[in-house]
Amino acid sequence: MTHPKQMKQYPYLGFGLGLRPEHYEIILEQQPKLDWFEILTENYLVPGGKPISYLERIRKDYPIVMHGVSLSLGSCDPIDFTYLKEVKNLIQHVAPVWVSDHLCWTGVNHLNMHDLLPLPYTEETISHVVSRINQVQDYLGQQILIENVSSYLTYQHSDLQEWEFVTEIAKRADCFILLDVNNIYVSSFNHSFDPEDYLQAIPIERVQQIHLAGHTHHGDYIIDTHDAPVIQPVWDLYATTLKRFGAVSTMIERDDNIPPLAELLNEVEQARIIAQEILEEKAIA
Repeated sequence: MTHPKQMKQYPYLGFGLGLRPEHYEIILEQQPKLDWFEILTENYLVPGGKPISYLERIRKDYPIVMHGVSLSLGSCDPIDFTYLKEVKNLIQHVAPVWVSDHLCWTGVNHLNMHDLLPLPYTEETISHVVSRINQVQDYLGQQILIENVSSYLTYQHSDLQEWEFVTEIAKRADCFILLDVNNIYVSSFNHSFDPEDYLQAIPIERVQQIHLAGHTHHGDYIIDTHDAPVIQPVWDLYATTLKRFGAVSTMIERDDNIPPLAELLNEVEQARIIAQEILEEKAIA
């Protein structure tokens, strides 16, 4: 393997936001109080054009991380090295602090369904996914972050809990975890587990980033839609997360019903305030 044999701790970035085209101009004009931006990898794979032009200007003032949705780490298709080459080219161009994708599959037979589909939590799946993460990390020459996804179904032959599954893959592949607190909340409601059990099982040293987002509640189930503000129970779970993991780079995701930048900056500031309070408590304790 070409990626490091011992864990590399990525730097703590503070509090960030997902970079969206609706906010390009105002970001350049106002240079808001933000520590970093996360970009959606697939939006910037085509060389030239307006997205890359804006990104080149914005990244002069803010650290950037890349977040993809197309690695399909759990698929049975061979890894798409054409896509991975495009990702590597973007890495070389943008110089992100780190790169992440999702612990899921998005299709088979070379069909991308553009959904983040859950996996069966089995030893066979762990071995399969670890092998694919190793191939990705070897090709990119760096460790990646894998994100826990929200889910709406389970597999009857799963013989592990989701948090055991995520932990084993991160350890065996020697990769990091992007802990999506909203996804934990959504899945805990949909599958009736205690989200704190999830948090307690995840190894502290593997968590390098946190996602916070909104969702849509349908009464009997919750869909992870990223089209609304973070709700109070998710803020509360974020506070619980920080009590265990300490300072972790945190960002707000918003992918639909994009509000004015000022509204999202208020959410980022709320995350900053919660973190400050929790970390001060931990320091005193």
